[in-house]
Amino acid sequence: MAVRIIDSADVAESATIGDGSSIWHLAQVREGAVLGANCIVGRGAYIGTGVVMGDNCKVQNYALVYEPAKLGNGVFIGPQVILTNDHYPRAVTPDGAIKTGDDWDHVGVTIEDGASIGARAVCVAPVTVGAWALVAAGSVVINDVPPYALCVGNPARRVRWVGEAGVPLVSMGGNMFQCPKTGWTYRESGERLTRLP
Repeated sequence: MAVRIIDSADVAESATIGDGSSIWHLAQVREGAVLGANCIVGRGAYIGTGVVMGDNCKVQNYALVYEPAKLGNGVFIGPQVILTNDHYPRAVTPDGAIKTGDDWDHVGVTIEDGASIGARAVCVAPVTVGAWALVAAGSVVINDVPPYALCVGNPARRVRWVGEAGVPLVSMGGNMFQCPKTGWTYRESGERLTRLP
């Protein structure tokens, strides 16, 4: 399948764009970024230098994915989401000189397979959002999010579990949960959830 890059998008020649991917109006994909197959980068979104995205990812309008972020397969990044990359941001050094890329350590956000980050959420590097987790719109993630967690708030905290379908799981009693859409069952152990075969 052909790659579609709209004329107003700015895609570096050294970026790798997978088959079937689309880069929409005013989006920017920087040098060395690697996008898998069938990815969508929405209007005005920014994909930083060397960012790695798996297959079937969606980065919605005006989201900012700063290097060195890593996105697994099937990741959803909502509109105006920000994935940061600096522990202690400053424009200048202590002596007042403009900071350069050599004056700070890049730290990245990792989003694992199938996870979703809701509109205008902020993930403060270095955090990992586990597979199939769901971060609610407007949340601020400052700690790692376990797989299957539904997190909300500032700072984001787990309030429920979700399954691969993205809907909250229903308690079956004890430490067992079920997805109302798929019928799949899950076992909770501490702050971890595992899907049963």
